[in-house]
Amino acid sequence: MSKHTKILAMLSVVLLFSFVIVSLGIAYAGGVRGLGLVGICFFLTFGLLLVLAQLIPAGILLYCMIATGFSSFLRRGEVPVHVS
Repeated sequence: MSKHTKILAMLSVVLLFSFVIVSLGIAYAGGVRGLGLVGICFFLTFGLLLVLAQLIPAGILLYCMIATGFSSFLRRGEVPVHVS
């Protein structure tokens, strides 16, 4: 494994553990105790990961759509081709 791969893996594990700790804190503060705490922790953690997995590509697509809409103002020297 290269140095960059090790750093990326370490950052991924730290991000996952931070999600787990926050999920445990939310569930514990909500009054969940015992084995249910572990179940709620997994539910909240993987739910948050699924939301992020959907929001990041959606944000990229939204940015591309907005950039495409304003790109004609930035390219004054180009003339759009009309098909008749």
